[in-house]
Parts: sequence; C-alpha cells; structure tokens
Amino acid sequence: MRIQSTDHGFASDIAGWCESTGNRLADLSTDGGRYIAVVEKGSACPAVLHSGNAKKKTIVVFSGDFDKAMASFIIANGAASMGSEVTLFFTFWGLNILRRPENVPVQKNLIEKMFGWMMPRGATKVKLSKMNMGGMGTWMMQGIMKKKNVLSLAELIEKAKASGVKLVACTMTMDLMGIHKEELIDGIEEGGVAMYLNRAEAAGVNLFI
Repeated sequence: MRIQSTDHGFASDIAGWCESTGNRLADLSTDGGRYIAVVEKGSACPAVLHSGNAKKKTIVVFSGDFDKAMASFIIANGAASMGSEVTLFFTFWGLNILRRPENVPVQKNLIEKMFGWMMPRGATKVKLSKMNMGGMGTWMMQGIMKKKNVLSLAELIEKAKASGVKLVACTMTMDLMGIHKEELIDGIEEGGVAMYLNRAEAAGVNLFI
C-alpha cells in the first residue's frame, strides 16, 4: 500500500504504526513537502509484542501550568539519570512550554495569530495552576526555587535534552493552534498519536500530566 501525507509527524507515526500492527514499512521518502510511504501487509498480530520495558518511560504533558511542567521535567530528568529512555509527548496546552520566548516571524491567519497572542510563550511565561494571584504566586515560587538552588523550568528543559530525553510535539495540536515548528525551541521532534502509542506500549511507566 502506498500512502502520501503532508503531515510533518507522518514519518515517525507510520513507523510506529507499522511496528505496533505487525506490518512492514518498505520505503519512506519525501517529495516536495509530501511524505510517501510504502507499507507491506504483515501478520494479523504485531511483529513485536511489547511487554513493557521497565527502563522506558513515557509522559503525556497535556497541561501548560508551571507546577505541572516542573513535575514532568523533574520526573523525566530523574528517570534519565537512572538510565531510562524517556519520551515526553506535548499536546494542547503543554505545547506552550516548548515555544520560543521571542517572536518568530511566520505566516499566520487571524485565528492562529489570536491563539499566539492569548497563549504563554515559553517556559518563563507559564503560570501556577493554583494560587497564581495575577502572577505573584508564580514569582514567589520562582524566588523560593532560586533561594533553594532548584533548577528553573528552562534549565530543567535544557538538562533533559542534554540527558537524551525525547521531547515530542503533537503535530495535530500544532496545526489546530497554528504553532509552527520554527516557533519551538531547538531539539524538538514532531509526532502524532501513533508514534506516542508505539513508545507507550514499549514502556514500563506511562504518565499523563
């Protein structure tokens, strides 16, 4: 079967889908912004049965709240330091954590521009889920963290990348919210639900934050 797609996450999605369903990805190429995959039908059962590897962890980062983002990256960095292979899948409001703090000139329609104006831009702009108090609560929390030598959210993100943690942006959410890859920080992969589920099936721990 020959499949064509313009979705940036298609390449990783189709590979994960084939592995999970027992089919074979015979070829994958690009042509003028299109991804072209050739899939050969396999057995009815997946080629590889995932039993859950204790050294693999996946986390869905759905929330864009400061405290929940901190928890996500503290867990991810802790797991990576213990030798685990970690994947963080950012979807919906969680994508705002990965946005660059500076404005990036990209072509957008009115709705996409409105989303961009209303949503926080990057790790330094996200707020507490409780007791934010117009930003005062977040400011106080960041001050306490600095006093107690706790890494900032931005520093935790950089540490995670340096430790090999995979940061994956959901391409469907990017499309819905009008977020372009150029607006995300460096080192971010793109993928969809098939890619995430494939990694989740192989993991011993799956979290939704």
